[in-house]
Amino acid sequence: MAATLKEVAARAGVSRSAVSRTFTDGASVSDKMRRKVEHAARELGYRPNALASSLTTGRTKLIGLVSNNFRNPIFLEVFDLFTRALQDCGLRPLLVNLSDETDPEASVRMLQQYSVDGVVVASSTLPPAFAEVFRDAGVPVVHAFGRAVPAPPVHVVGINNVACGRMAARTLLARGYTRIGFLGGPDTATSTQDRLAGFRAQLERHVAVHVTHSFARAYSFDAGRDEMLRLLDQGPAEAYFCGDDVLSIGALSAIQSRGLSAPEDVGIIGLNDMEMAGWQNIDLTTIRQPIAQIVDASVAVMEAMLAGSDAVPEVRVFDCEIVERGTLRSLPENGA
Repeated sequence: MAATLKEVAARAGVSRSAVSRTFTDGASVSDKMRRKVEHAARELGYRPNALASSLTTGRTKLIGLVSNNFRNPIFLEVFDLFTRALQDCGLRPLLVNLSDETDPEASVRMLQQYSVDGVVVASSTLPPAFAEVFRDAGVPVVHAFGRAVPAPPVHVVGINNVACGRMAARTLLARGYTRIGFLGGPDTATSTQDRLAGFRAQLERHVAVHVTHSFARAYSFDAGRDEMLRLLDQGPAEAYFCGDDVLSIGALSAIQSRGLSAPEDVGIIGLNDMEMAGWQNIDLTTIRQPIAQIVDASVAVMEAMLAGSDAVPEVRVFDCEIVERGTLRSLPENGA
């Protein structure tokens, strides 16, 4: 049987409330008392009960980790980093799959049933209103991978998707492509809208360049493959910015299934730099999103909010970079 708080109190010769305070963050207890209690706890093999502690402090240390695109392998990396970062600072992640949920109010009610102390919305496709509903319910919330806008309603940590669209366009122009396509995720996703806006803005000055755009039904392998098959049947562009690595990998599969190859027949550039993008049989040229930095910054913001910070919501944006691999033609020898 596990040792109880009562047994630790008896062994240390102190009250049960003294033991409770010793294992409660921020509670007042003298150094002498703490040493006695911790010594007794070690002798008995006592471990504080997190659920019992939450009844005393009113804090569960549970953080709802909310997303809606579990079909995209990039979120395996995102969730791995988030769960470890939260646990490292004494918080407990509660993973919530909203893939089939469209009502933010229902999500708030569900998470309130677990008495979460805060929520991280980890999604580039959920609308800003999703995070706002948590804020309106009085739950500290951070929108990771959210839309970077002036004066955001909640804290946002992510990238500038418009800038990424521009970066992709410059990369394709530098390689001499003149028939260029955008293959994005769902057209309702703010990440898709912003990536397309930056892409088109960068290309509109180049009258000799023909630009097309289309959208996949989801950020998924199958959706990327199906949309590229449709584009190949219509007559493809020379190169595509797919707006996401998993779409890009689906597109590469479609290209190969038609007996074509990248970059010889169709060039592809993605976004994220997920782990499999670097696999030898994929070798995807892409735009690296600094996911680890975004995760760490999101957790730091959440910690500050739980500590009582009432800072005005702000956007923290991280820079991205091109990762050169093998799905675009090489730069011309005199290129820069």
